[in-house]
Amino acid sequence: MKLSLSSVYTPYSFPIILKSYAFSNLCKPFCSSALSSSPPISLKPQVPLFLRPPIYSTKFCDFKKWHDWAKGIASSIGSTFVNSDNGPDSSILCRELKWLMEDAVEDHSLFSKMGFENYDERVKMRVGIEELYDLWKERIEKRRPFQYVVGCEHWRDLVLSVQEGVLIPRPETELIVDFVCDVVSKNEDLKRGVWADLGTGSGALAIGIGGASGIGGRVIATDINPVSVAVAAYNVQRYCLQDKIEVREGSWFEPLKDIEGKLAGLVSNPPYIPSKEISGLQAEVGRHEPRVALDGGIDGMDYLFHLCDGAALFLKPGGYFAFETNGEQQCRALVDYMKNKRSESLCNFEIVADFAGIQRFVIGFHH
Repeated sequence: MKLSLSSVYTPYSFPIILKSYAFSNLCKPFCSSALSSSPPISLKPQVPLFLRPPIYSTKFCDFKKWHDWAKGIASSIGSTFVNSDNGPDSSILCRELKWLMEDAVEDHSLFSKMGFENYDERVKMRVGIEELYDLWKERIEKRRPFQYVVGCEHWRDLVLSVQEGVLIPRPETELIVDFVCDVVSKNEDLKRGVWADLGTGSGALAIGIGGASGIGGRVIATDINPVSVAVAAYNVQRYCLQDKIEVREGSWFEPLKDIEGKLAGLVSNPPYIPSKEISGLQAEVGRHEPRVALDGGIDGMDYLFHLCDGAALFLKPGGYFAFETNGEQQCRALVDYMKNKRSESLCNFEIVADFAGIQRFVIGFHH
């Protein structure tokens, strides 16, 4: 789990929220019919800022005034947020400001004119100048996650819509798609089968698997949160994968009762932060991201154990699973649980490290 702001979630190895935000990389096609505007926390998904039409205009001097004000605030933060909760420092905030400008302004060549005092061209923008002030105030004063400010997150080769009420996908989770690509490349039966992404959030894993792994079958994404369901469906439609990926609302395995014992594969990045650690997370996470997507119970293991129990029932013989955890301690506890409680159904367990070398994932098969 992760966020493109700055830093590390120290408690329990919750992965870092730091990722390059190259807005030029929209590699996949998207369906224009999916685009529609809406307020935050709505079942009607918000359109990312960079996809909105440039219907606003302001004087260059007014835009420069906003930029200088915003950069001054970002620079004044210094290491205050870092010292408080390992949040973003000034250099990261200034980088985010540049990305915000790139998303908001149609003509990026104007940025080279920022040092000119008497430049009088108008600036075409995707958001009004007053809203730009509001957005940057929210970023700094409320510590609103940058991804919620601009309405998207770059993940693998995707640009996924995200908004309040939806977990921001983290870079570590990208590795699960690589695991799936590897296993289906060696097994034609798994490639043709039905896969499930439980607790899909923005739909990242489902879209990554459905679009990149060469799976010939379909993918079912489930989430109990109706906002996540709406945003995941929006992202699926943007990448024109609605014929391959189905999004269902419901808790974990409940929406999958029609395919019990038939799944070729099962993946999940469930809530795994111990309840008592939520208050110690970076403000961007603890204050703003949905607790239902973070809180894994007293020891963070509640949903991980539930996933193991469900994998034993819902995977077909030879089916594959990959689960993300909070680190080595949870990985070992999960493997011990399956060896002691589910060894008649599940086998070939393996613990795999993330980009930082932290033991992050547990993978395995059904007998």
